[in-house]
Amino acid sequence: MKFTQQRPSGINLIRRYGADFIAIGEQEIRSSCLVTANSIEPWVPSSVEELRGEHLAALFTLAPEVVVLSTGAKQVFPRAALRAEFATRGIGLEVMEVGAACRTYNVLVGEERRVLAAILLPGPLKGPE
Repeated sequence: MKFTQQRPSGINLIRRYGADFIAIGEQEIRSSCLVTANSIEPWVPSSVEELRGEHLAALFTLAPEVVVLSTGAKQVFPRAALRAEFATRGIGLEVMEVGAACRTYNVLVGEERRVLAAILLPGPLKGPE
């Protein structure tokens, strides 16, 4: 589904998404990633079931005020212990299916909030080996 026609200069907006990809600008991403207004980083877990405490360190390093966690085609909440990690740091956590997560991220980044989209995608991690 395409829903954003243009990308303001220097801002990462999610232009399209599907069950196994997101598109930022002209770049199609098919593996899990962390997206902020000015960065896109690979992320190891590909499902909520794979998500562990050590995976959260990469999120917290980016110092967001809110994290929008995309869990794929269905909304699936991470374990309570993982959700508690966000609360203890004063970071908001919103868990959503991919479409809602992409739309919410775009709205928040447009409001110049320190938002991070943590996108879980089933594809293989594509990065330095």
